[in-house]
Amino acid sequence: MATPKSLPVMPASEAEAVTEALRAAGVRLVVGAVVDSAGVSRGKQVPVGRAGSLHRSGVGASSTWAVFCADNGIAMTPRIGAVGDLRLRADLSAAVDVGGGLAWAPAEVFTQDGEPSPVCWRGFLRRQQAAAEALGLEVLAAGEMEFSLLPARPDSAVTGPWAAYGLGPALDHEQFLLDLEAEFDRAQLGLEQLHAEYGGRQFEFSLTPADPLHAVDKLALARFLLGRTARRHGLAVSLSPKPFVDGVGNGAHLHMSFLRDGEPLLSAGDGPHGITPEGGSLIAGIVEQLPELTGLLAPSVLSSLRLQPGMWSGAYACWGLENREAAVRLCAATQGNPYGANIEVKCVDPAANPYIAAGAILAAALDGLREGKPLPPEVTVAPADLTDEEAKRLGVVQLPGTHAEALDALERSAAAKRHLGEELLEALVAVRRHEQAEYGDAAIETTVDRLRFAWSV
Repeated sequence: MATPKSLPVMPASEAEAVTEALRAAGVRLVVGAVVDSAGVSRGKQVPVGRAGSLHRSGVGASSTWAVFCADNGIAMTPRIGAVGDLRLRADLSAAVDVGGGLAWAPAEVFTQDGEPSPVCWRGFLRRQQAAAEALGLEVLAAGEMEFSLLPARPDSAVTGPWAAYGLGPALDHEQFLLDLEAEFDRAQLGLEQLHAEYGGRQFEFSLTPADPLHAVDKLALARFLLGRTARRHGLAVSLSPKPFVDGVGNGAHLHMSFLRDGEPLLSAGDGPHGITPEGGSLIAGIVEQLPELTGLLAPSVLSSLRLQPGMWSGAYACWGLENREAAVRLCAATQGNPYGANIEVKCVDPAANPYIAAGAILAAALDGLREGKPLPPEVTVAPADLTDEEAKRLGVVQLPGTHAEALDALERSAAAKRHLGEELLEALVAVRRHEQAEYGDAAIETTVDRLRFAWSV
């Protein structure tokens, strides 16, 4: 079934059946949730009996929801100010009973007249998925996210040893991890992995593939459940790209694979590692546009602290087989990869709106396909180790090194304007310009402390 370009309205009988099923499961409140321009999870709740209304006509939200900032500032634009209203409409077909009397449903943004709002984040990804399907592509996506697990009280000491990928840290938080797995299982998120990561106090989870819209819905719900479970254990979760001045940052890598008529485009051809010509064009589109789209994928004033050479964050616009320093890492179709060949875009971090990030990556890939771009040369070493001459020959460029540079490139980008539309791009840039104005000249310690929990639920 083709993806509609806008959230369809369920027949009244179907919406009522969903409502009654939720009520029978003990649900009392339904959360209509969005991730906004700042990458922050927000939403409104209604009694379960009003779930149908939340879906059909939605609930009101000031037009400034489009320009709320991570620190709760409001970045007014010429189009968005004190006048006007939006409606948040929940997608009841994606509603999930998360226990404890709550259900969660992703929401999309509409105008008062019932038209899709140009600033709708989920709607943007929905349109890109529909565009891929119109080109005869099946796209699968999967997310993984790193997070830092900390004491809930800021004056509590963080103690105990930490081993990168160690079993000791997992045992230290054994009951939290078990409860989180149970929450993910109840929500049918398809948990693939849950483990201690390289950085101190850092963990990571990975989810199973789905079509892009529902893959990102799973990520958004996972963030909600992560924060909810942490609270029950007296813990707090940081999704900051740089939770500590000294230490690695948190990433939110996105994986994508592409098929046509059931045939994988990244492994069924005669190109390098089996990449087909169409698969090469998809990769080429992403690699080419990454420098101008960095302000969407690594968008925070803290993101540039993570997006550096040697950090395995994908700081260079290039691709390579299992190259963790390339922004686009090819994961080949091998026995160790049961889902088949896919690409991992490594430069994305948790401060990004995941609907915008996935939609922008997909839009760039589709541009490459439409234009028949050839696969760029593969980079088989850490890009920082290339000489200037080698980098030029391979077409390798470093992604913008500062927040200001990333925003300037995004604002100038014809591709970003074409993908997002002027109003959504304007809102996204305004929110990040606010971060730059407030924190760009501040001491790193101050900014890291102020924004440590800005993207947490």
